[in-house]
Amino acid sequence: MGAVFVAFVWRPAHDNARIEAARAARLACSCRYIGGRALGDCEKDNPKGRFPVSLAEDATTHSVTATVPLAAAQTATYREGWGCQLQAWRD
Repeated sequence: MGAVFVAFVWRPAHDNARIEAARAARLACSCRYIGGRALGDCEKDNPKGRFPVSLAEDATTHSVTATVPLAAAQTATYREGWGCQLQAWRD
């Protein structure tokens, strides 16, 4: 029963949460470090998806981390000349 849950429920939900976090991190990073807006203002740009996403900023590394609680997190970092880039996914 547990294997069926993982195969048909958890894995697809986890993958979708990771995609949602990646999208939100990159969008918020661009808003913050390219657009120059406050992170709180950037949260308004996040379209309402299937998962709740929270944003956190690390000003020293010019990065934004988006987290889907209990499921996934993704960080995008601004690099001059390159824009906002996502960190590699790790399983």
